[in-house]
Amino acid sequence: MSRRPARRFADTGSIPFVGSFHPKSRPSPLLSLGLVVGALLIIGYVYHSSGGRSAADAFSRLEGGTSCTAELHRALPVLKKAYGDNMRKVLHVGPDTCSVVSKLLKEEDTEAWGIEPYDLDETDSNCKALVHKGIVRVADIKFSLPYRSKSFSLVIVSDAVDYLSPRYLNRTLPELARVAADGLVILSGYPGQQKVKGAELSKFGRPAKLRSSSWWIRFFIQTSLEENEPVTKKFEQAAAKRSYKPACQVFHLKPLL
Repeated sequence: MSRRPARRFADTGSIPFVGSFHPKSRPSPLLSLGLVVGALLIIGYVYHSSGGRSAADAFSRLEGGTSCTAELHRALPVLKKAYGDNMRKVLHVGPDTCSVVSKLLKEEDTEAWGIEPYDLDETDSNCKALVHKGIVRVADIKFSLPYRSKSFSLVIVSDAVDYLSPRYLNRTLPELARVAADGLVILSGYPGQQKVKGAELSKFGRPAKLRSSSWWIRFFIQTSLEENEPVTKKFEQAAAKRSYKPACQVFHLKPLL
């Protein structure tokens, strides 16, 4: 989910054959040009096949990693079926939130806001406009959110909780549930799943901690958060009809009373 793709290619050696050159050898200009063009074609193909959803999605697929924010784009139609009118006023929390908010705003009768928990760097003009209008904010979710209780019908969180320690999760999850009127949806990676790395440590401050569903369930109970079973069932039924299998864990929680 890094927004510095050129650096990530340099760091990981993703361009084919670059690492095979002898240190003292000097490749011909035509070969160097061919490698650059080939890399650009690969990026273009992955981005095009992703439907142009976001750069994070394209590079997630290229590197073989998993971005739950990219997965959320695929899950939105299923969530719409499960939550219906409760998706009228949505807050998304997570990296690349501008892409999610932009997609939600295209839906009829849907208002959307976003919180980017990490720095917004190298943003496009659309994201800058959303920030300028106050629709997207940069905020540290380890502290109180700048919203009143039940400000949103639904709060959707992707990727963000995988980078928080239990110490901060104890504060953050109840706070996310506080601003939700009808429900809280959490997308988290599966244990053993490869997360998109790149500038992970510099951007998020720590590597992702991917936890099992049983760990999350115990944690929800400890923090007095309850599973929203009726919505969970609707989501599973809608997913089955669409032959949709989430690449991330999806938890549906009730709001705080």
